[in-house]
Amino acid sequence: MNNRLKARLDSLYRTFDLAFLATDPLEFVHKYDNPEDREIVGLVSSSLAYGRVDTIKKSIAKVMAAAGPHPYKFTRRFDPAKDKALFDGFVHRFNRGDDIACLFWFARQMIEESGSIGGFFLKGYSSGHKNVKQALAAFSNSVLSLDSSAVYGGRRLAPKAGVRFFFPNPEDASPCKRLNLYLRWMVRADRLDFGQWSGVDTAKLVIPLDTHIARISKNIGLTRRASPDWKMAEEITEALKALDPSDPVKYDFALCRLGILDKCPKNKDAAKCESCLIKDICVL
Repeated sequence: MNNRLKARLDSLYRTFDLAFLATDPLEFVHKYDNPEDREIVGLVSSSLAYGRVDTIKKSIAKVMAAAGPHPYKFTRRFDPAKDKALFDGFVHRFNRGDDIACLFWFARQMIEESGSIGGFFLKGYSSGHKNVKQALAAFSNSVLSLDSSAVYGGRRLAPKAGVRFFFPNPEDASPCKRLNLYLRWMVRADRLDFGQWSGVDTAKLVIPLDTHIARISKNIGLTRRASPDWKMAEEITEALKALDPSDPVKYDFALCRLGILDKCPKNKDAAKCESCLIKDICVL
């Protein structure tokens, strides 16, 4: 089964490449040549990557328009006292303008402390860990302990502050889909992903688990778990490691296209299923 599964997923990986970039928030990161700009745009784009793709893209476009043509310079100079007003009226589902302002404020502090967001992440990363779970937990905890008073007021970040949603913790069983997505973009290196964070081993990455990946992974036998939590993300990743031990999340973009482009229906559809590239490994 593994040989056939690998053959089908490798074919899927080759099929869904840069030609499908417009169906993904990663499109925004590709607009920039400067790695420092990409790191900022990647953080914003992955943070807002929840909901419908068209809504996600509209929200990212609004934020990046406010940031201007040089997101890194904007971030280094970001002053909540005068700049958070740029995001007044911004709404992306349950996130608001102040949450975006705090995201930029946190990014500035990370860069000032560690030289880059990647450098800040590496503080909690160890190649001796099974995967990035501990590093993600340390990253989120460290980010959320940065100063937020200039945006929200108060000495401590409120439990319900919207910026917390951008930094979930795998220790709370969250699959951390958007943070794992950001890591994929920054760590992996191919035509889609940028490979900027060379200090992180691609073998340690975990699949960005969303509803599409959860459903399709069940259909092709990558997981038997019921809840789309961190343990499911790990189980799917371990199954993919059997196919590519050094780069298990390489299949994420392609598998996700099957759901986003409605090529993999929730219920069996003779017309769609007949033309599917993975029909012979699917139990639907």
